[in-house]
Amino acid sequence: MTTSPRITTQPPVVDATELPPLAPRIRRVFKHPRLMHYNRLAALVLLANVSYLLLDRPLEIRSLGHASLANLTLAVVVRQQYVINLLFQMATWAPTSWPLKVRWTLGKVYHFGGLHVGGALAGALWFAALTVAVTARGGDVPLTAVSWTLIALLAVIIATALPPLRSRFHDHFEKIHRFGGWTALALFWTHTALNEGGLVEFGVLSVVTFSVALPWTRLRKVSVQVERPSSHVALARFDYGEKPFAGSSTAISRSPLKEWHSFANVPAPQEPGFRLTISRAGDWTASFIDDAPEHVWVKGITTAGVANIEVLFKKVIYVATGSGIGPCLPHLLAAEVPSRLVWATRDPRATYGDALVDEILAVHPDSVVWDTSLHGKPDMVRLAYAAYRDFGAEAVICISNKKLTWQVVQGLERRGIPAYGAIWDS
Repeated sequence: MTTSPRITTQPPVVDATELPPLAPRIRRVFKHPRLMHYNRLAALVLLANVSYLLLDRPLEIRSLGHASLANLTLAVVVRQQYVINLLFQMATWAPTSWPLKVRWTLGKVYHFGGLHVGGALAGALWFAALTVAVTARGGDVPLTAVSWTLIALLAVIIATALPPLRSRFHDHFEKIHRFGGWTALALFWTHTALNEGGLVEFGVLSVVTFSVALPWTRLRKVSVQVERPSSHVALARFDYGEKPFAGSSTAISRSPLKEWHSFANVPAPQEPGFRLTISRAGDWTASFIDDAPEHVWVKGITTAGVANIEVLFKKVIYVATGSGIGPCLPHLLAAEVPSRLVWATRDPRATYGDALVDEILAVHPDSVVWDTSLHGKPDMVRLAYAAYRDFGAEAVICISNKKLTWQVVQGLERRGIPAYGAIWDS
């Protein structure tokens, strides 16, 4: 099949697009990545803990333990899938009649990971203070030994979660976070028992343990059918009785204790099951494409993703590059919100197959599909803004690699346009 005229775009159209002026300097400051809502939430948690430290003095040893437990519970529970879905539901209940500035802020709900970071840091610091106090008091060797072991373990977990180490050694980060977290939880139970904790402590630890264990109670091995339109992409089809909602993700694994990878679910209207779009982006995905499995493991609860915030707006622009089309596709097919797609990718039909491209164009014939093999890489900020302006949209949702996502999100938000994209915090 020859390439449809609808997936060709003349570069001069974009080059001639004039971007709106930058917002005033004071507003642009708050659009800097270091001041994104993720970091603001982490700072808010830390500030709340400082306030508690200053207002509730003198602090007793038991108060140190309670503060540590409260923060570490926040860090764990806010990552629980049901809690994440609840946060998205609460944020997206707002009607589109509300002021855009309010909806703009509510759309940042996916920055909830800042609560995880703030809680983990504050909890570790409170527990360090508790350990020093217990050690200074002396006399309880088993409790002291468990305390310092926990401090060392928490330090390793936090260190490996720092962005530079997490991105460079992600597989190690994932294993340390999983097995280190389970070990830390067991040690907290031991510490509480040795410290003769009360009903509150045991009750809170029970909630945390249940939250951690719940996804694993959903662990199962399921069949998968893998289609390979090209050597770059695999389309994994599942039909095991689950119909995930549009905009959710599913974690899959070939070895459940080693590593897990989450992909956006693509449920097709009026059809059973769902698809995952898996592109070559590392050893695991390369192995999946080249040596397609017949079965994989799935666990947990399907979880809301960033694009679910689309319902806060009257019209949205989806900006995707390459396999970023995967998370956009379920929303494009569901057509719950009027939207337009801007997709830049290399030879889309040869890479993703005629069926996928035709499926998109059937429901969104006005899509801008930029073939980078013909026109090179476009200025995605200008391309996104042109679609935003022409469509009369209220927001832009970008699904791409980290560098380009930040370019688009920051490039538009600095000009007063609501823009959203993944923040790679897991």
